Amino acid sequence: MGDLYIRPATEEDLPAIVAMLADDPLGAQRESPQDLAPYLTALERLSGDPNQHLAVAVREGRVVGTLQLTIIPGLSRRGSTRSVIEGVRVHADERGSGLGTQLVEWAIDASRRQGCQLVQLTSDATRTDAHRFYERLGFEATHVGFKLPL
Repeated sequence: MGDLYIRPATEEDLPAIVAMLADDPLGAQRESPQDLAPYLTALERLSGDPNQHLAVAVREGRVVGTLQLTIIPGLSRRGSTRSVIEGVRVHADERGSGLGTQLVEWAIDASRRQGCQLVQLTSDATRTDAHRFYERLGFEATHVGFKLPL
């Protein structure tokens, strides 16, 4: 399937990233691939923050996966630094290829390099396949998450 590499996302990657974010029932309701302006603004904010890492997986010159890794210094857990993985997406053509595992393993390794003691993520309650995927990678469903739309 060609060589794969993971690198920081650029503005040129946004159409492919947003298309992957929108390519499922939940994303289709909340993403707008036809209007990249808010995503450009978000990318500028992310790029200016050293604790934010928006990554893309590229195979044969094509963006085939993405995720965002956030590093969070903290006081709890004896001043531990943690990371949050979110927005993990794999292009439909690549699903089942092991790419999702490679992306998450990249994020875990990057978290270790940043001195993190814990990696966490959330997954929508309806994404049961994703839950099984994360459990296979060693993640445990130890907490209940809450969200408040603003």
